[in-house]
Parts: sequence; structure tokens; C-alpha cells
Amino acid sequence: MNISASNLILHSLTYSSEGVLQCKMREGELPISASIEEFLSKLHSTYQSKTNKAFASFVENENKPHPFKDALEQEMSQKLDFVSFSQQAASCLVAELQKHDFAEEGVLLVSKYSWTASDYLLIALLQNNQSISVNDNLELQVSQHIETSKIQLVARIDLTLLARDPQSNRYISFIKGRAGRKVSDFFLEFMGAEEGFDAKAQNQGLMKAVDEFCEKQALPVEKKQEVREVAFEYCKEQLKQGDDIELSVLSEQLQDSPKLEGSFYDFVSEDYQLENSFPADRSVVRKLTKYVGQGGGVSISFDQKHLGDRIHYDADSDTLTIQGIPPNLREQLKRDAGGEAAAQEDEQSPPF
Repeated sequence: MNISASNLILHSLTYSSEGVLQCKMREGELPISASIEEFLSKLHSTYQSKTNKAFASFVENENKPHPFKDALEQEMSQKLDFVSFSQQAASCLVAELQKHDFAEEGVLLVSKYSWTASDYLLIALLQNNQSISVNDNLELQVSQHIETSKIQLVARIDLTLLARDPQSNRYISFIKGRAGRKVSDFFLEFMGAEEGFDAKAQNQGLMKAVDEFCEKQALPVEKKQEVREVAFEYCKEQLKQGDDIELSVLSEQLQDSPKLEGSFYDFVSEDYQLENSFPADRSVVRKLTKYVGQGGGVSISFDQKHLGDRIHYDADSDTLTIQGIPPNLREQLKRDAGGEAAAQEDEQSPPF
């Protein structure tokens, strides 16, 4: 499903030769065109595919309203135009950057668009990279381009949810920084927000609930696998559509397809601290049907249905036995094993 953009503006953040952060601000919005919407769609798709997103909400402080939140509220109530709002947002970001020892610069994008019946505000600090190409005269030329597939400093506000439920703790989503890199922290601080809703924990709780529900139902292995497959397909479809997991809908699907007797919704409502709906986390959801692990230079992933069939685990010796190795892996092993055998044969051959 395509997005529909309504506003877009860019500001430039650079450091001067004296090391002072500067912001060159546009005075007008970019006109929305097919190429602009295509660019935003790529940015949106990249953001949607990120698995390290977290959720947040504005910090409530009646005595001292945060300038970003105050400007956003004015823009939403049409007391402030979009260009002025974006300029105030840029000023807030510069002020926050100056407090930290981060040499973050680039192009600040501020945009409003609609997708799946919700309106969003996207704020991203993008890197403006150089690339070299050859022109018609066979000369090298340097040009600037924005890499939409590599974004880290970005936040998105669900304006529809914010207007409908200001007390929600999940109308802001953002990309969490890598371990030891706290740049996402100041991105929240410049908006006056704090992390709240933990989608990963909700997904992990759901996985635990599915397993324990199957145990309570005393389901055989085949039936348990069917339950996990149905849950996985539902969550995967929600991810694809950009919609939340609805526990009531999942419960109905589990009763329709595997035809379970008990209600999954009633089961999770008793002892699990799960919201009625929450975003799906791709990295957690895939564990419904796969065993995944890595460490010590080894990475292993396989469908759970193969355990006990093509793949056997011996707990005593802590070993996996795999029958039917993937063809591409088999060819690599044969090639390298053949080369090793030939080398050993050469070492053992007598000299001429």
C-alpha cells in the first residue's frame, strides 16, 4: 500500500571549520511530486523493515512545556504553519546536539504523510553521501545522494493515535541505537519524549503464551506445530500490512484452523500482561516456527518441524545431527573437503 505525502521540507546540519554546528533552513516546503512520494515510500519501507524499533511518548511537564511538543501541538491545531514548525524542530535538534559529543550532521527531513488510515510525522537525520559517475562525455563527476536503505536517526509520530489517545505510551516510534551508541537517546530528548511501550517484550510474552497454551491443551507435537504455524502466518501478515497483532483476532484464527477447544484469548487474559493489541516484532515472531541461534562463529537456523525428523539433538553430548544438508552448503563442503584431501595427498606423496 502506497503512502500519500502532504508536506516535506529539508534542513541542512553541518559543522563549521571552528567546530560550531550550523543549520541552514529552507524557507519553503518542497512541492509534492511523484518522485518525492517515491523517495518517501522508500524511506517508509526501510523504516517499516527495521526490527530494532522502540516506542515512546511525550514527557508530561505542565510547568515547562517542551518546545518541540509545544510547536507540534500548535501545528496540529493549525496555529503554526508546517514550515515554521519544522524550523523550530530543527532548532530543538541543534540545541540538543550541542549538549552531546556527537559529530552528527546531515540532512534533516521533516514530513507528514498518510498510510493505512493514519497520519504520520516523520523526522529523520539522513546522511548526504558522495558518489562518482561517468557522464556522456566519459568524464568522472561527483554527485550527492541520500542513502535511504541506511537510516539510524529517525522517529515517527502517529498523529492519529496522538490525537485520539494522548495518554498512549506508543504514538512515537524510533530506531534504537546499537549497543554502546546512544545517539537514539538524544533524538528522543530533542523531542521531549521517553521510552515507554516495549513491543519486543509483548511479542516475547505472546510466544511464551502460545507455547504454554499448547502445553495446557496437552496437544500432540503435530497439533502444536499447526498452532505455531497459524500464529506465525497471522503475525507475518500483520507485519506486511503494518497493522498490530490483535489478540482477539488471533484467538479466533486459532479456533477456526487448528480447531482448538479452549479460547486462547481467555487464556492470555488470566495471567499474561499483554495489551489487547501491539505491533509485531519480526525478530521475535520468526521464532514461532524456527530455531535460531548463533555464537562462537556458528549461526544455525531451521524450521522447528524438522526437529526429530531430519534434525536430531543429543542433550548429553550437546550435538545436532543433520540429515539432508542444503545443496548449496553441500557443494561448498565437498569442494573444500576435496581440496583439503588433495593437499594431504600431495604432502604424503614421495618426491620425484
